[in-house]
Amino acid sequence: MRLGINLGYWGAGMDADNLAVAREADRLGYSVCWAAEAYGSDAPTVLAWVAAQTERIDIGSAILQIPARTPAMTAMTAATLDSLSGGRFRLGLGVSGPQVSEGWYGVKFDKPLARTREYVEIVRKAMSRERLTHEGEHWTLPLPGGPGKALKLTVHPVREEIPLYIAAIGPKNLEQTGEIADGALVLFFAPEHAEETTLSAVRAGREKAGKTLDGFDLVPTVPMALGEDVDALADIFRPYTALYVGGMGSAKQNFYNKLARRLGYEKEAAEIQEKYLAGDKQGAAAAVPRELIDSTSLLGPVERIADRMQAYAAAGVTTLSLTPAGFTLDERISALRAGVEALERAGLA
Repeated sequence: MRLGINLGYWGAGMDADNLAVAREADRLGYSVCWAAEAYGSDAPTVLAWVAAQTERIDIGSAILQIPARTPAMTAMTAATLDSLSGGRFRLGLGVSGPQVSEGWYGVKFDKPLARTREYVEIVRKAMSRERLTHEGEHWTLPLPGGPGKALKLTVHPVREEIPLYIAAIGPKNLEQTGEIADGALVLFFAPEHAEETTLSAVRAGREKAGKTLDGFDLVPTVPMALGEDVDALADIFRPYTALYVGGMGSAKQNFYNKLARRLGYEKEAAEIQEKYLAGDKQGAAAAVPRELIDSTSLLGPVERIADRMQAYAAAGVTTLSLTPAGFTLDERISALRAGVEALERAGLA
């Protein structure tokens, strides 16, 4: 099992620290550095900046939002980042959510699975440097009856195939991801529930494509906090968990809330969402079960984290992307180093 680092969103007042974290992860041998986007900083600019100031670590988008760019633009961006980084780019895609898609980009959030499948088809075709033609439900290239021509990408990526990941949570999305992608980006991954929440669906998709799980990169992003008091460490991630389970989406459509219910927290997920959407963020955070946080995070001293890493590896995780907690750069760097020590203690390095 390899380690990754997820920088999250840029522009939260820790920009200089994030670059230092990426550099230290590069020095320590982490395999990939991911950056996110929502409706603030964009991922490609951040990744280009990180790539220019690191040597070995891969850079990955977690995620590029599908409603933000045409498929051809995403292929251009991927090819450019792969070229500039010397073959270190990983393309992570996702549909985002209805609030961002419709409120920020003005793109209707409908048929997300079909839209993702078609988007991936076009991106892969463009990156292969074929002349780009496509007739689908969501995109037609070139546009009929006009002056458009079937063009091909002029940039040569370093690699023949850039690894393509999809952010997936629900069973249908996970199955499709297994079928059409090289890896899955997942959140709130509990090793003890991996088979029923994640692996069975991904495996079904791989079987549809005539493949096995061999070579498929399962990448959960996992919060991490070092210390002796596990309860106190879990409290650090209460607002984060409440945001996703309670506020990331609408009352009718929240993928993370549904996941919490599948993990066995039906009543608690409903309470968190009700309080969060009513504006009671503190109450929502207080309603998050400690067990939910502990099962989806790495908490405690290095020895306990090593034990949990063994559980993640046994559950099929191939790249464990950490989001280390810390109010100072020294704390975050210490957590990065502890991650490597834990991986070695677990016998997984």
